[in-house]
Amino acid sequence: MKIEARNIGRALSDAGTWRAILLHGEDTGLIRERAAQAVQLVAETLDDPFRVSQLDRETHDRLEEEGTALSLIGGRRVVWVRSGMDALTPMLTRALEVSTDTLIVIEAPGLTSRSTLRAFAERHKEMASIACYPEEGRALSQTVTDALSQAAVSIDRDALTWLMGRLGADRSGVRGEIEKLVLYAGPNGRLDLDAVQDCVGDAGGSSLEDAVFAALSGHRAEADQALERALADGTNPVAVARAVLSVLTRLQKVALAVKAGQGRAEAMKALKPPIFFKRTAAFNQALDRWSVAALSRAARETQAFELACKQSGAPDLALCRRHISALCGIWKV
Repeated sequence: MKIEARNIGRALSDAGTWRAILLHGEDTGLIRERAAQAVQLVAETLDDPFRVSQLDRETHDRLEEEGTALSLIGGRRVVWVRSGMDALTPMLTRALEVSTDTLIVIEAPGLTSRSTLRAFAERHKEMASIACYPEEGRALSQTVTDALSQAAVSIDRDALTWLMGRLGADRSGVRGEIEKLVLYAGPNGRLDLDAVQDCVGDAGGSSLEDAVFAALSGHRAEADQALERALADGTNPVAVARAVLSVLTRLQKVALAVKAGQGRAEAMKALKPPIFFKRTAAFNQALDRWSVAALSRAARETQAFELACKQSGAPDLALCRRHISALCGIWKV
């Protein structure tokens, strides 16, 4: 059954009512977080081998066996499958034909809209198909404030606005930054703008942003090095595309304001969230290199790059490196 976004929380809180849960989409951190939530709820543990059977790509062929096995010590079992793919569909079909209370949780971040596994999950009445995409805007802001509130930490409005402009797209990265803020503030603490900037300063200087600004400023070697660091840290090409689009959009706003007669410094100051002070020089260098028309073309090409990365079997890493390399050059329109 396909779960609508507004019903995901309820579906996961009732994870024990499903025979299987498929988690797919672009946010690998959110997929892992939701999978762990479902496993913990049903098995009451994440690492007891008698209650939780973890299958990776090399052991996918055990899905049917593990999915129909009985618990030896009582309580419900969970089969936790990583790197799910369409080849699992026949085994999953047979496993669900056997009456058992074992829950099967499948993490499948690479599935496309034409996936047979997704189609099967969306049709099956006892299986939940849950899409996990990066949160943005109000949804991301709500996630941050809820997490801080649960830890008895409050945050000022301007500090939250600044933080939203620094956080990446992946859920695991967001959670990591929230944990740092909670530790920094302490129980019943309050976070103002200075505190957040002190604590999350590293996020403003992340490898991914380093790569984007180095590329748009024309520094090829720096861009390549920063991109490889970001990819090594687990950043996916879609996240790279969105980071590039975010910077291009901000550059366009300033470039258009300047074209309309506003001063550059005034236009940059008007951006919300404000430009991180460590990025001001690179932002200015990019404005010097890119015209309004070239920025528009770069945005279109970046959208095309993101779409290409989502195609089944696409060489997304190669496309990512090529796009960053292209941004280092002078674009003609």
